[in-house]
Amino acid sequence: MRRTGPGGAGHAPASPYNPGMEPGDFDEGAFFKAVERSGARALLIGRRALVVLGLPLLTADYDFWLHIDDIERLNTAVTPFGLAPSRVPEDARRRGRYVLENDEHVDVLVARGVPASGGVEVRFDDTWSRRQVVEFREDVRVQLPSLDDLILTKQFGQRPRDLEDIRLLEALRDGGGR
Repeated sequence: MRRTGPGGAGHAPASPYNPGMEPGDFDEGAFFKAVERSGARALLIGRRALVVLGLPLLTADYDFWLHIDDIERLNTAVTPFGLAPSRVPEDARRRGRYVLENDEHVDVLVARGVPASGGVEVRFDDTWSRRQVVEFREDVRVQLPSLDDLILTKQFGQRPRDLEDIRLLEALRDGGGR
């Protein structure tokens, strides 16, 4: 799978490692713009949020934390991208998460609150009220948690790469970043 740049580009040749695999024409900027225009309270979290902040990391998917009442808005907004939800909204609300996917993969967290390390519960409404808006490109803005809240969201998974991401975010925060 090959992701095109923010402006989107045409098809590249099939991968020499997997000749049957066709690259996608996914336009990340248009995707972010559709999410923004939907009115859904959606926070980009995970490694893609760090990439939007300018950190040089690789990731193959998207992670959003979505207000539990905005599932239908987000699903409608991403329909033109061929992204299909793995669960109906009622089931997603009960389970607290679902996936939007085709050749792209978007994990969507819809919990009102999530425990982080140390027993701290991170609540969506509080995180949303402190969000930062980052310009992805000239006409596209992305909603992210504040740096402190993004650090807390990286504690949800407790994976080794999350610990490295936390270190990078702390350096960005302490170095006078956004």
